[in-house]
Amino acid sequence: MTEISVNLIIIVTFCMTLVVCEFTDQDCKDLGFIKSKLLCSSCDNLKEFGLEEMKDHCYQCCQKESGGSGVNKRYPKAVLEVCTCKFGAYPQIQAFIKSERPSKFKNLQIKYLRGLDPQIKLYNKKGNVVETLSITKWNTDTVTEFFETHLDQEHEDENDDRDYLKTNRI
Repeated sequence: MTEISVNLIIIVTFCMTLVVCEFTDQDCKDLGFIKSKLLCSSCDNLKEFGLEEMKDHCYQCCQKESGGSGVNKRYPKAVLEVCTCKFGAYPQIQAFIKSERPSKFKNLQIKYLRGLDPQIKLYNKKGNVVETLSITKWNTDTVTEFFETHLDQEHEDENDDRDYLKTNRI
């Protein structure tokens, strides 16, 4: 009986260690995840990109979304930086830039910087960069959805007069 009890205690201790164990920031970085910025809801999307085998690691590196606090953080300004010489390597980003989609976001600026892989810089109200995101693996719809979710929309009532003047509507 005591041998069974000892084995049971060892098994229970091992299982508890697995449950409580979490990857460190460095472990996550080595796996390609940024622990402080990875939301657990993103882990569900890995299957869509054929990366389902990374799902368990993703969940060990992600931040749980709490009811509305920072999940849809919005920024007053964003700059999409890219080099036109790299459009061949990033056709989805090129498609976004050359489409009408950027014009939907009045507070989005596109900057062409030589040799730079595509990235988004997000600014606070004071004009300081608060986040920089690599978008090398994003598709056109993901870029659009990101800006719709995280970029402040200008207040329609402030710009109504200018919009009517620009479009000549009555």
